[in-house]
Amino acid sequence: MRIISYNIQYGLGIDGRYDLARIADEIRDGDIIGLQEVERYWQRSGMVDEAEALAALLPDHHWVYGANLDMDASYRDEGGRLVNRRRQFGTMVLSRFPIISSRNFPLPKFGTLDQHSIQQGLLETVIDPGTGPIRFYSVHLSHLCSETRMPQIEAILDILRRAPAEGGAWCGGHPDPAAGWTEGEMPPMPRDLVLVGDMNCTNTSPEYAALTGPMTGRYGRLCNTDGLVDAYVAAGNDENGGSSNPTGSRIDHCFVSASLRHRVRAVSIDDTATGSDHWPVRVDLD
Repeated sequence: MRIISYNIQYGLGIDGRYDLARIADEIRDGDIIGLQEVERYWQRSGMVDEAEALAALLPDHHWVYGANLDMDASYRDEGGRLVNRRRQFGTMVLSRFPIISSRNFPLPKFGTLDQHSIQQGLLETVIDPGTGPIRFYSVHLSHLCSETRMPQIEAILDILRRAPAEGGAWCGGHPDPAAGWTEGEMPPMPRDLVLVGDMNCTNTSPEYAALTGPMTGRYGRLCNTDGLVDAYVAAGNDENGGSSNPTGSRIDHCFVSASLRHRVRAVSIDDTATGSDHWPVRVDLD
C-alpha cells in the first residue's frame, strides 16, 4: 500500500503555472493520499473547485475535503438567482479504498496584527485497505513559528488519544432500530493511525519532539510504545537527512503509530515533481 503526502500549494507549480492535471499525475500511484493547501473558488486559481477537479482527475479514488478557511463567495447570476458558494482552503484525503467516516477538527489559531494567519485543521478519515481499518489524518500546521505550532501539536495529540475511546462516527445501539439511526454496520475507530502533512517544522524542532519523543545525547530518540514514529526513520533513513522542498528542509512528514512501524518498507521524496513548491512524500507499507 502506497501512502502519499503532498502540499500542492493550490496547484501553483515552481514554474508559476496552475496545473491540477500535473498534480494528479504526480500522485496517481498513491493508494491513500493526503493533500494540503487545496482551495475552492479563489480568484488566483481561476475560481476552480480544486477538490472536485482533482477528484475528477482521479476517478478511482474516494475522497473527502476538510475546509478550514471558509468564507462567502456567493453571487447572483444574470437572472438574479442567488448562487451560494464558499471560498475555502483546506486539506483533502483520497483513497482507492472506501472512506468509512471522516471528521474535521479546527486547530488553535494565533491572531496576528500584521502577519498573515489562517485557520487550520486536522482532517481525520477511517479507511480499511483490506488488512484492518486505520485512522488516516491530513494536516497543515502554522507557518509562522514554533510558538504558534505547539498549541496545534498539543491539540492533535489530544485528538489522537481521545479517538478510540470516543468510538466511530456512531456507536452503540438505539431504542428504536426502525428509526434508521443504526443504518449499516457500526463504523470502527481503530487505534492504528497514520498522520501526514506539511508540519512546517524539521526534526530538530520541539514540535517534532512532542510528536515522536525527546532526543537524548546518549540513547537517541526516545519513541514511546504507544506513540508516533517518523516513517522516514522507520524505513532506515537518517533522521537528519532528506528534504521535502527545494529549500533543503524536511518539513513534510508521515508519522505512524508505533504499532505500524515494522510495516514501513520504504519512504521516498519525489524531488522531480514540479506541481508545487513542495515535493510529494511516498510511504510504502505492508
